[in-house]
Amino acid sequence: MFDVYITKAAKCLPNEAVSNDEMEDYLGLINETASKARRLILRNNKIVSRYYALDKNGKSTHNNAELTNNAIQGLFDKNFTAQDMELLSCGTTTPDVLVPSHASMVHGLLKNKSLELNSSSGVCCAGMNALKFGYLSIKSGNTKNAVCAGSEKLSTWMLAEKFENEVVNLKNLEEQPILAFKKDFLRWMLSDGAGAFLLENKPNGPISLKIEWMEAFSYAYELETCMYAGGDKMENGEIKPWNDYNPDQWLNESLFAFKQDVKLLDEFILVKGSLSMEDALSKNNVSADEIDFFLPHVSSHYFVDGLSKSLAERGMVIPMEKWFMNLAYVGNVGAASIYLALEELMNSGKLKKGNKILLSVPESGRFSYAYAYLTVC
Repeated sequence: MFDVYITKAAKCLPNEAVSNDEMEDYLGLINETASKARRLILRNNKIVSRYYALDKNGKSTHNNAELTNNAIQGLFDKNFTAQDMELLSCGTTTPDVLVPSHASMVHGLLKNKSLELNSSSGVCCAGMNALKFGYLSIKSGNTKNAVCAGSEKLSTWMLAEKFENEVVNLKNLEEQPILAFKKDFLRWMLSDGAGAFLLENKPNGPISLKIEWMEAFSYAYELETCMYAGGDKMENGEIKPWNDYNPDQWLNESLFAFKQDVKLLDEFILVKGSLSMEDALSKNNVSADEIDFFLPHVSSHYFVDGLSKSLAERGMVIPMEKWFMNLAYVGNVGAASIYLALEELMNSGKLKKGNKILLSVPESGRFSYAYAYLTVC
């Protein structure tokens, strides 16, 4: 088995940072009315700026594949070019098309050579699953290098025009024409961007991060769906998929909008998060006090204190000075978030040889969690 190192990281955050007061300038007003939930949600998540691959007319400036390709381009130099790639592994929640796969569309933009592709779907863990595929490929000797990426193009899913048919339908039914909180909630939580890592079987450059291990957990066998799109949730907790609805319902009920069962999120996201992290550390004989930098992907600062407490209750005390997060000024970029956080840390000048880094990524889709433990070389 071969050692695996993250030897370089790059990112693409499109256009200029968007402040809280500018969000509806880009996403638009539903029913020509400002959202009543927006300020409450922003106060809790403490995000003050984010990035959209949109202009103020709601027109796309980049698609998901372009964001990913732009991030990957930042990995190339005279020592490693697009022609040197052996594997491309991409994870996203929001591919541009259903078919072909996201990695295939990114490869089409790279225009380099024939190589192995992997596309990981899901929500936030999609980026970590893409990383694990690259890690295992090099670990096994299948390839000597891999380019792994996490990306999202969420803004166009959240445009006001995507919800107007539902609001008009509510008016026709003489109901209150207000978007359900489970849909409005995520309009103020999510944003766009991409991050990419170069993985190699030897250290390279001023800083390399050896991937000691990766672990992943799913609790879908016992918990119902929490975050979803492309369907709707029935009273019995099951999801009815979009292709079992009539086409007019796709618009009238905003079936392709992202939705979140916030009660289910509150009940389980921290409990299962601390349980899975305890299992990951225990399996690999790592104690919490060995961690020098803890990079938790959290969707909202609302969860930070609760996560710290939940971990401490299981004997994993990690002082806040060891936590490294950029949520406040980068936003929640789903599958790209952990890439963007680690890229920033790698280029921060804070890392010293021998430092241990733990990446922690939860996914509320149906409660999945992924971890990676790294050593600075």
